[in-house]
Amino acid sequence: MQSYQEFLDLSVGFPQDGFEIIEDELFFNDLNLMEMIETYGTPLRFTYLPIISKKIQQAKLLFQQAIIKNNYRGTYKYCYCTKSSHFRHIVEEALKNDIHLETSSAFDMPMIDALEKKGAVTKDITVICNGFKTFQYKQYIIDMLHDGFTNIIPVLDNKEEFNIFDDEIEMDTPCNLGIRIASEEQPDSQFYTSRLGIRSEDIIDFYYNKIEQNPNFKLKLLHFFINSGISDTPYYWNELEKYVTLYCKLKKINPDLDTLDIGGGMPFKDSLVFDFDYEYMVNEIVSRIKEICAENDTMEPDIITEFGKYTVAEASGILYKVLGRKQQNDRERWLMLDGSFITNLPDVWALNQKYVLLPINNWDSEYERVNLGGITCDGQDYYNQEAHMNSVFMPKTRKVQYLGFFNTGAYQEVLSGYGGIHHCLLPSPKHVIIRRNRDETFNFEVFGEEQNSKQVLKILGYTT
Repeated sequence: MQSYQEFLDLSVGFPQDGFEIIEDELFFNDLNLMEMIETYGTPLRFTYLPIISKKIQQAKLLFQQAIIKNNYRGTYKYCYCTKSSHFRHIVEEALKNDIHLETSSAFDMPMIDALEKKGAVTKDITVICNGFKTFQYKQYIIDMLHDGFTNIIPVLDNKEEFNIFDDEIEMDTPCNLGIRIASEEQPDSQFYTSRLGIRSEDIIDFYYNKIEQNPNFKLKLLHFFINSGISDTPYYWNELEKYVTLYCKLKKINPDLDTLDIGGGMPFKDSLVFDFDYEYMVNEIVSRIKEICAENDTMEPDIITEFGKYTVAEASGILYKVLGRKQQNDRERWLMLDGSFITNLPDVWALNQKYVLLPINNWDSEYERVNLGGITCDGQDYYNQEAHMNSVFMPKTRKVQYLGFFNTGAYQEVLSGYGGIHHCLLPSPKHVIIRRNRDETFNFEVFGEEQNSKQVLKILGYTT
């Protein structure tokens, strides 16, 4: 019978970029994963920071190439969507690449203020402030504008948000504003229109009535997010055309408008059969915006993107040990892991999200179909699908087995409540950050130790 390595190569083609097998063990971007396991144990969450810079530079290059190829007259600006991962090591790595930031709630603002005091950003950084604005969020924005952050752009999520900015902002130069368009949902959605943003048919009247004659504001940016994410589908291209056309109409009555924020949604590699043509999609987006603007006799806008998952997902993974094997009936074989999907990778449980799944060792062994079980007492704590053949296959062995889920860097730590309590009181796993030194050696830092019982009992009120 074939070895697991032979089976995977025939199924999906392996090794793939970022992965290789050396002496029967898996390496990730030259990282010796078995050595990490022997050093730090499992379950182990890790983040390899250089991938973040790699992804940002890839996108910036593709947009620049598309701008040149299409003789596009606008510029491109890369904003990182902070809600994908707010951790300082993530944001600081992203900021090394001459980018800007997009925020979604109040506490983003003091975070940016702290980065400025540390010297990681300057006060002229562009900050796109999205999301429904609580009073505290709006007050932080206003305070930072008064403190000299000149390129903070509040994006109005509803018409009422304008009133508090109008009441509070008195500046020597007008404040730049954006408006979010309430996009239409996908055909299979329960809703017709997104709950976020202002209805497209109301935007021009709102500009006339509230912004046009107000000397304290300039409407500089129109923002939308297409809920399918960036995808080569009729739905995506139809929605893009509608919103670019609205931009053109608004531009003709508002000369200050010069930026189109097309949101995020650039996909990341979530399986071993992932096949997305980034170069084609970026070029097609730029060319279609230019074409629509030409049809409407309008100067092309500067383009902003807010990539979150794309920026950080592929930088992280989580490693598990198989604690036990269970044959529950003639067909269902379970590998029980020393962690939980619900508490470590909540999108697996909540959204049926798939990730790249690979064994760490025993690649020369035969293979078998298995289900993966977490160790909470919850019937939904399992993983039994992967893109190849709609099943999970692992080495068939009685030896100690380790496996890893890769490209898990977006949202999972925050959704699982980093530093808090978890289902069945399972502890947060140890988290290691990995950097590359100038001589290409690795630098390991334990960002967070595995949670202990004293920390959990304190959170629950049993101790002080």
